[in-house]
Amino acid sequence: MKTDLKELFGDIDIYLFDQLLKGRITKEMRILDAGCGTGRNLVYLLRSGYEVFAVDRSEAAIQEVQRLGAAYATDWQADQARVEPVEQMSFADASFDFVISSAVLHFADNEAHFEQMVNELWRVLAPGGRLFARLASSIGMESGIQPIGDGRYLLPDGSRRFLVNEERLQALTGRMSGQWYEPLKTVIVAGKRCMTTWCIQKPG
Repeated sequence: MKTDLKELFGDIDIYLFDQLLKGRITKEMRILDAGCGTGRNLVYLLRSGYEVFAVDRSEAAIQEVQRLGAAYATDWQADQARVEPVEQMSFADASFDFVISSAVLHFADNEAHFEQMVNELWRVLAPGGRLFARLASSIGMESGIQPIGDGRYLLPDGSRRFLVNEERLQALTGRMSGQWYEPLKTVIVAGKRCMTTWCIQKPG
């Protein structure tokens, strides 16, 4: 049974799986995975007939997503997966009903880069659409991180990440007139890093 589930769902993020269970993602939606990597969150969606698009700055990653699309989607088109940075996507405004940003935003180089990525995710989201973002934060372990400048921090696990806090996410949501459709959730991973789930809806 484990093999069957793995084949069906791939390595989907558990919090994105939660969105599926709650009916937040439906087959009527156009879905974008912005910063998709090799497509870990797309296997189930592709296999199940969802209309999926993806971008990543890595050509090798997009090649893998193209392989998955060709294997699992009956009407897959090559332009559904594109080699593009999240902060500069070629999709038209309001193109998607559900945008996934899983473990991407904390790789921002600085404040300006982070803002560019968030603005672009919001630009391609249609009115009434939902943004699902998982990103590293400082929430709950403020004393364990060291600032290194321009919004970036040294974490206890030795990595360097751009971090947000609750006030930053609240302010961003308010500035974009977003509506929370899930409460903010943060998980502290072994006292070494924090991952926060940020789920907001664009006004319809």
